Amino acid sequence: MSDISIVNGRVLLQDGLAEVPVRISDGVVAGFDDTAGDVVDAGGAIVLPGIVDIHGDAFERNLMPRPKVHFPPDIGLHETDRQLVSNGITTAYHGLTVSWEPGLRSFDHTREMCEAITRNRHKLACDTLVHLRWETFALDEAEGVLQILEEQPNAILAFNDHTTKSALGREKPHKFAQMAERCGKSQEEFRTLLEGVWSRRDDVEPMIARLARRGRDAGAILLAHDEASVEQRQWFRNLGAVASEFPLTRETAADARANDEHVVLGAPNVVRGGSHNGALDATGAISEGLCSVLATDYYYPAPLLAAFMLARNGNGDLAGTWPLVSNNPAEVAGLSDRGTIAPGKRADIILVDENNAHHPTVTTTFVAGRKVYDRS
Repeated sequence: MSDISIVNGRVLLQDGLAEVPVRISDGVVAGFDDTAGDVVDAGGAIVLPGIVDIHGDAFERNLMPRPKVHFPPDIGLHETDRQLVSNGITTAYHGLTVSWEPGLRSFDHTREMCEAITRNRHKLACDTLVHLRWETFALDEAEGVLQILEEQPNAILAFNDHTTKSALGREKPHKFAQMAERCGKSQEEFRTLLEGVWSRRDDVEPMIARLARRGRDAGAILLAHDEASVEQRQWFRNLGAVASEFPLTRETAADARANDEHVVLGAPNVVRGGSHNGALDATGAISEGLCSVLATDYYYPAPLLAAFMLARNGNGDLAGTWPLVSNNPAEVAGLSDRGTIAPGKRADIILVDENNAHHPTVTTTFVAGRKVYDRS
């Protein structure tokens, strides 16, 4: 791997932007003192740490762009990879749901996707990792989840419960219809399947505790999703869940932050000016110190746009907003080798033109010192 120097850029360091060269050697940042090797002229662009996305499922649209229309995982992964690096995402956790539902979010499909990620990982530009979203009512799939965790490097395991809301009739009718359509069943068939799953609800909490213990033993990072109360956060904390994903109440988020835990919300929430489903307002939560990580959720351009919007709208400068999409998510995932531009860190670096007429634009992306995207 050749040495590279990035010059004529404004580099985001810990204290703010600095006009210094960035020297890369053997895939890591070597220093800021001089230039060597191949020279990349940033042309006045902002030089930023690559985005670390720990929760994203936009790849599903490349696998099933319409109900009952499926494309092979290998094709979907490579198309997703192009979208990721062009949006400045250098580390991506694909949120693969293991549910009791057949179809796109079944264990068999997730296993197939994990095999495809393993098979293609060395060919993908973005560092592509696995975030297993285990639906806690998928009791029969727990052993399979553990096997995947043992096979996948730097894996995340998140505990999700999207079953209770549906079983108690609290799901919006159109959402319930979408769930049935996604797994290829009529609403009546889906209701029957749901009732069978719900009948085993007394077994759920013991299985969560068991899977949390064994997941930690396998080296996985544990997260809890959609926690509805402080009591739930405390329970999952005791099981080893290190962060709260999309907490449903302000009090839950505040409890996590009071215990020095990260809170993950969606970057699209910031870009759109609020949640699409009535959840916590991410911009407000950030202003109050209740959100420390922004994830793509369902839209890959969102982290880049959100960080710049926050900085431009009085929520701090880039030195304060960019860690929401780089260093903080890397910290959640236990990836201490990335998230900042500093000597010894992986050279996951993006060049951003902030003067685009419509929005900031990624012009160049480096992953581990290798140029993987060049808009010029």
